[in-house]
Amino acid sequence: MARDPFEDKPGFSLGNYGFIVVAVILAIVAAAELFLIFRLPPENQPPAVSQTETDPAPSSPEPSSPAVPEDWRLILVNEDNPLPADYEIHLATLNNGLEFDERAIGFLERMISDARDEGLFPVVASAYRSVERQWQLYENKIMRLMGQGLNREEAEIEARKVVAYPGTSEHNLGLAADLVAYSYQHLDDAQGDTAEIQWLYEHCWEYGFILRYPKDKSHITGVIYEPWHFRYVGQPAAQEIMEQGLCLEEYLANLEKENELVADPAAWQDLQK
Repeated sequence: MARDPFEDKPGFSLGNYGFIVVAVILAIVAAAELFLIFRLPPENQPPAVSQTETDPAPSSPEPSSPAVPEDWRLILVNEDNPLPADYEIHLATLNNGLEFDERAIGFLERMISDARDEGLFPVVASAYRSVERQWQLYENKIMRLMGQGLNREEAEIEARKVVAYPGTSEHNLGLAADLVAYSYQHLDDAQGDTAEIQWLYEHCWEYGFILRYPKDKSHITGVIYEPWHFRYVGQPAAQEIMEQGLCLEEYLANLEKENELVADPAAWQDLQK
């Protein structure tokens, strides 16, 4: 009788043989998985973290310098700088129905109130004007000048000396107000001699306002002397402008020079020494 060749071999059985086969199969599967993992394309593998990402080298410090940010209070509007097309105006209403920039109207009201506490009576004769309203004033002035014998071209030239071209008036900006004495409501040079305007000359900077068109600055502003025209620029700028006898154009030109200095680190460091 034939005998099973594995029958008398101790520790060896068909069961053990099956276990070995299963183990071999599992090893093959594991090896295949490892092969696939290490064969993944780079985009499917986690990115390596570089030393610069986890521990960047310290950069050399930049020189400290004063920041001169863009400031809505210092927007320049004149013949060469028309009102920006995307400028958004948010208005509030004064007691007399005129409108002013809502961010600055409180300063204007306080200035008028404090003047009245001193026994003076300044009146806001004009404040915000829409560009459409400015067109009406501009065209009306041209028509009056043409009625005096000027042709259209001559009338336009003369009109721009006293009425700003639409879009170039600070009244379109909402930050300018024409202030006059209650007892003398005329827009002429004599307005500057009234007690109300004299008080405003001395104190307007305390509320962030300046006399926008001084007597000796017409060659810079391009506008005649207007003792009644006050512009809100914020208290820090107003104090410097009024104390130094500047117009807004000069003040902004000085700021631009400071910005150029700030842009040159070497020059700024020299200044700091």
